[in-house]
Amino acid sequence: MKRTRRVFFLRAEDFFGYSKCINQMRSEMESDLREVDIAYKDRSNFARGQAKMSFSHELGDLCRYYGEGLETHSHGRSFLAIFRSRFVSDSLYLLDEPEAPLSPIRQLALIAAIKGMVPQNAQFIIATHSPILMAFPNAIILNFCDNKIQLAHFDELEHVRLMRDFLKSPESFLRNL
Repeated sequence: MKRTRRVFFLRAEDFFGYSKCINQMRSEMESDLREVDIAYKDRSNFARGQAKMSFSHELGDLCRYYGEGLETHSHGRSFLAIFRSRFVSDSLYLLDEPEAPLSPIRQLALIAAIKGMVPQNAQFIIATHSPILMAFPNAIILNFCDNKIQLAHFDELEHVRLMRDFLKSPESFLRNL
């Protein structure tokens, strides 16, 4: 594992707090822009533009990273937007059950985003129960079971076997509940 100064850790439970923080930042920047308009109403357009520049730049960055706002999308789509906006090269990412808010199709989109970052020296350590995420090509899978950590193969994992068996015959599982 390479050393890096860039690390991002986000649990699914943290999403709403993070989203609220982003929305609050956006609201404060919009308010600051309105205040500049009031404070500079008698000054030139150039002076007003200069005073607004840093707020406009930061607000533009938020819009580029997160679109109109994380709250305007589904939980999974917003969660995926956060991941994509935070991915940069030469970084380490610790993801704790990122599949929690993601539909299967969004899990595949997350895999695609991760796959695009690996050649850029990004490293990912992911705690997951998702067979979809565990299927990441060339992943090193460690299974934590009975107070032991063991190297595991995808096809041998309990979650993978259970999901395969369930999808082959959901009625056999459901009738016994």
